[in-house]
Amino acid sequence: MASSAQSGGTSGVPAVPTVQRGIVKMVLSGCAIIVRGQPRGGPPPERQINLSNIRAGNLARRAAATQPDAKDTPDEPWAFPAREFLRKKLIGKEVCFTIENKTPQGREYGMIYLGKDTNGENIAESLVAEGLATRREGMRANNPEQNRLSECEEQAKAAKKGMWSEGNGSHTIRDLKYTIENPRHFVDSRHQKPVNAIIEHVRDGSVVRALLLPDYYLVTVMLSGIKCPTFRREADGSETPEPFAAEAKFFTESRLLQRDVQIVLESCHNQNILGTILHPNGNITELLLKEGFARCVDWSIAVYTRGAEKLRAAERFAKERRLRIWRDYVAPTANLDQKDKQFVAKVMQVLNADAIVVKLNSGDYKTIHLSSIRPPRLEGENTQDKNKKLRPLYDIPYMFEAREFLRKKLIGKKVNVTVDYIRPASPATETVPAFSERTCATVTIGGINIAEALVSKGLATVIRYRQDDDQRSSHYDELLAAEARAIKNGKGLHSKKEVPIHRVADISGDTQKAKQFLPFLQRAGRSEAVVEYVFSGSRLKLYLPKETCLITFLLAGIECPRGARNLPGLVQEGEPFSEEATLFTKELVLQREVEVEVESMDKAGNFIGWLHVDGANLSVLLVEHALSKVHFTAERSAYYKPLLSAEETAKQKKEKVWAHYEEQPVEEVAPVLEEERSASYKPVFVTEITDDLHFYVQDVETGTQLEKLMENMRNDIASHPPVEGSYAPRRGEFCIAKFVDGEWYRARVEKVESPAKVHVFYIDYGNREILPSTRLGTLPPAFSTRVLPAQATEYAFAFIQVPQDEDARTDAVDSVVRDIQNTQCLLNVEHLSAGCPHVTLQFADSKGDVGLGLVKEGLVMVEVRKEKQFQKVITEYLNAQESAKSARLNLWRYGDFRADDADEFGYSR
Repeated sequence: MASSAQSGGTSGVPAVPTVQRGIVKMVLSGCAIIVRGQPRGGPPPERQINLSNIRAGNLARRAAATQPDAKDTPDEPWAFPAREFLRKKLIGKEVCFTIENKTPQGREYGMIYLGKDTNGENIAESLVAEGLATRREGMRANNPEQNRLSECEEQAKAAKKGMWSEGNGSHTIRDLKYTIENPRHFVDSRHQKPVNAIIEHVRDGSVVRALLLPDYYLVTVMLSGIKCPTFRREADGSETPEPFAAEAKFFTESRLLQRDVQIVLESCHNQNILGTILHPNGNITELLLKEGFARCVDWSIAVYTRGAEKLRAAERFAKERRLRIWRDYVAPTANLDQKDKQFVAKVMQVLNADAIVVKLNSGDYKTIHLSSIRPPRLEGENTQDKNKKLRPLYDIPYMFEAREFLRKKLIGKKVNVTVDYIRPASPATETVPAFSERTCATVTIGGINIAEALVSKGLATVIRYRQDDDQRSSHYDELLAAEARAIKNGKGLHSKKEVPIHRVADISGDTQKAKQFLPFLQRAGRSEAVVEYVFSGSRLKLYLPKETCLITFLLAGIECPRGARNLPGLVQEGEPFSEEATLFTKELVLQREVEVEVESMDKAGNFIGWLHVDGANLSVLLVEHALSKVHFTAERSAYYKPLLSAEETAKQKKEKVWAHYEEQPVEEVAPVLEEERSASYKPVFVTEITDDLHFYVQDVETGTQLEKLMENMRNDIASHPPVEGSYAPRRGEFCIAKFVDGEWYRARVEKVESPAKVHVFYIDYGNREILPSTRLGTLPPAFSTRVLPAQATEYAFAFIQVPQDEDARTDAVDSVVRDIQNTQCLLNVEHLSAGCPHVTLQFADSKGDVGLGLVKEGLVMVEVRKEKQFQKVITEYLNAQESAKSARLNLWRYGDFRADDADEFGYSR
């Protein structure tokens, strides 16, 4: 804007005023305006121009707060219409003006013309012609300008315009209201409908003073959802602008000051009203953000009614271009490649209520934390019994519900992951544990933001941040809105109801509880379960929802590679492919809903049975993928055929556990046409009876060789005794073991729990024992199984069913132990199976059939076989069973239970 005109010319000749130009910024009254120049690198200069020769009424003024006795001054008649006449005609328009007089105090008086030169409309004449201003008293019409003013005034009087109309003009005096008694009620009564208003003052870029029409409320309005740099008031009363404060103020002034707008009143903060100002040219809130003059604020963005996502998008636009207040901005994910910022992954595990493990397309696993939410937690210090171990999933209120919500929604599903920020690792303090680096992201599935869904159900809360903390969810406002809904509706953590309690019994490893629970699970058949943890390929921890208990579950029918174990003073290496088997099982069943059939339990209280996932048997799948072998115990199950078929397929592929498999040549045997049973009994010595009614025997013909080897071995050991503790046992190794009788025997290591607990199998006698490693030693090569094979051979009784009920089985085993253990018998192999040969056994003296005797006593049931050569002996067994049934012996003491209760008693018909 040009500077003031300077006097010039020859003496005695009046100076011609210089014509200057500017843009009207503000109309102070009917006879005063503020004009500004063009901005160049910042807010432009401005100056106040008062109209010469005329006078308009004074506008209302509020009493100064520092003068308690002062009173508010109302409008003079026709003062506000005069101001409005100029405001609507001039605001934002270019004008030219000449300065005619300047007072010692610096006030400038002159003529103002609309347009770029003095040919435009004379503003003073227009005001007088409309009856909105008068010529100053005592002003003589001694020049053309003053003559025109006089003519305009006379015309207005004649036409009775404005102040020359009838009446005193009291209807033009506004009833200004400077305060509102109940701002909250005032805002609510508008129901968020746009209110017409005039912006009277701009305090900073996001705070204005507005005159609400038609009731003339003068209110301070803060723009909802944003904050611009402000002017900090110093102790001496001066103001210091924050960076870009002046530019932000000018941005708002140049667009809104004294413009007709509409304001949506959205909320109130103290006496200040939060709102959104709507102008025909756009929404100033979004424009300020987009130009980098403002930042979003969490505390008020929630009340913004035009969509908080638009504000965040506008702010993001400015951040990405580093505009103004964002000139030094660095994005939280600036160091990530695009492929690491957004990707699709499969959810493999829910760690807790705010973290998941996903599998990337590369096959790698990655832990993702849900951005800006906090899982349920214990409140207060004394809420937990110090003597009881905390189980967060069950003991923290709503943690289980939150985990279950995520598990049911996400496990096994593909999700979209958008990384919001990386939370760096933090060291431990006195109150906060150490945290490793965390990748925090927004996770969506089917367009649903999982974190938002979790918060809306009251199963998580939203983290509050400092205003300058940019490490937050890209959908932070939706999270806040979801939390507000949850609080309003009393959902989950915000509910006034009693906190849900989960009394979950953990019977893993508790032998007594497991024994009590076993019959119940056996009778239940297939039970629903959730896999909580995978220890190895065939060992899992299950949660049974109906029974509300945790159990350790071992897969039946297979022999899976054992994983590495950390034992006291010893690290036991895992078997080949143990890690692959564990990973296979994890990917297939971890945190999935499965069905289990419990058949039995081991001595440690672990349940053994079959697990089905999506209709498939996990044992069969492991064998099929060459990650397990079929165990002989599978022969008695209904899944034996599919297991054998799967194993045969895996063998042919020669992969993983069958990588070194060599197919044995098949000897051609001429088919036996005869249908007679082959009976060729040989003498054996029965050395051991197992709990499942199998037995071990030694061949009588090689008995002397074993006696001689044992004698030589003991003499050798006596002359070269092993150093106590020098032997480190490994599973599957042959060794020597000192039995309770103090003698050394050949053995095989079956399991190493710890150096103090080593499970061994005596290969020449068939019995098992748990020994410390100090009672073991290296087997001398001169006495290895190459010199003399293991002498104990395992067999099972043919034609009978072993009772699955523990008590009934014990009765049968006790009877066999009394009759044949440590005695010589006659043995005939009837048929082969994957586990061990099935035989009939006769007493050496009476030639009586041991198995048939068990049937006669009602201790076992007959296993009916369809082969023709066995029909004669099967008939004899069935007749014996009928006799036992008639006499109600042992199993039959309650009659024929097979019709209804076979499953309950552990039998199949």
